[in-house]
Parts: sequence; structure tokens; C-alpha cells
Amino acid sequence: MSYLLHIDASSLGEASVSRQVARSFRDEWKGAVVHRDLALSPAPHLSAAGITARVTDPAERTPEQAKALAVQDELIEEFLGADAYLFTVPMYNLSMPSVFKAWLDQIMVDGRTLSFDGPPPTAGRPAVLISARGGGYGPGAPKHGMDHLVPTLETVLGHPTNLGLDLTTVLPELTMAPHVPALASLLPLHEASLTDAHAQARGLATAIGGRQAA
Repeated sequence: MSYLLHIDASSLGEASVSRQVARSFRDEWKGAVVHRDLALSPAPHLSAAGITARVTDPAERTPEQAKALAVQDELIEEFLGADAYLFTVPMYNLSMPSVFKAWLDQIMVDGRTLSFDGPPPTAGRPAVLISARGGGYGPGAPKHGMDHLVPTLETVLGHPTNLGLDLTTVLPELTMAPHVPALASLLPLHEASLTDAHAQARGLATAIGGRQAA
């Protein structure tokens, strides 16, 4: 069965702007969806057992290694089984939520999702990254150059020597403007960014869904 794999990493539940924009995508998506909410059910951080199990003969694995590998197998098979991806990853303290990094560490395995002698198995599959942020990080903004989330994920998820996904990024910005008096003057910019993000999300769902059905 082909499906959209939706990985959620926001801790805020329904109050999350990233999740709200992702909902616009999901509302337009017509196919099957597998949803993994890392805030409710986080992937464990990669352990020594999980690392060493990858290079240990199955007959010689300890119970800890076998348990750690079972987690990796589940997450990797779920990842490889999808034909499209939606990642809900807000910016936390200039980078990604730790639950998403833990998930990445579990699924990025040479010979399974990564390949050093050719394209990865997920190369070219469509993916959307939705990442809300409280401020602005574009050219001219005081924090320009401090975004350590999107450049990292575009490299990890999209670069052909990594997971190789055909990644599009949607960035609703200035989400703190409605809540911080000092940012009140930026409220119109936030509202415009949010409106545009919802429109982008709906358009991408339609375009990717149509491409998958063709």
C-alpha cells in the first residue's frame, strides 16, 4: 500500500502553528496517511546497543541489541514504505526538536536508507517540510543566518547523498507576534506569512497527490 508518511515533532498539540498548517495539507490529501506523532510517542535516542546491533551477527546480538534493532526496523520499514512525506518540525531554540533528531538517528542507516555507492532508495520521492518559527530569519532580519534548522534538514532530507527526497519547505514566520507586545508591529507580516503558508500547503498536497495518482 502506498501512503503519505506524516511525522509530527511539535510539542504544542493543536496550538502548534506547524501542525495547523500541516492540517491544511492533510485536508487536501486524498490518499492514505500513516501518522507518527513524536510528541506523543517519541522515538528513543540512539543507544550503544542500537549502533552496535547494526554490525553484529544476528546470532550474537544481546537482548538489548535485539530490542534496539526492532525499534529501528519498525521506523525504517515505515519510512521506506511511504511514497510521499510530510514533516511537521517547528524551530526550537534555532534548531530542531530533539524528538525529530532522535527519529532521524534511528532511520538513517547505511545499506538501508543511505547508500554510499548510488542513490538512496527514497531518492526523488516528494516531501514537504513545514516549520513555523517565532521570529524572522530571512535577509535583513536581525537573526538572519541563525536558522540552524532548515539548512540542516534540507541537507539531511533532500541532498542526494543523504535521503535524497524532493523536498519543499513551508515557513510560517513571526508566530510570536500575536503574543509578545514588542512584536506587535510585525503582526501584519505574521498574518501574511501564515496565510501564504496555508495556501502553499494546500497547493502542495494537491500537486503531489495528483502526481502520485498519475
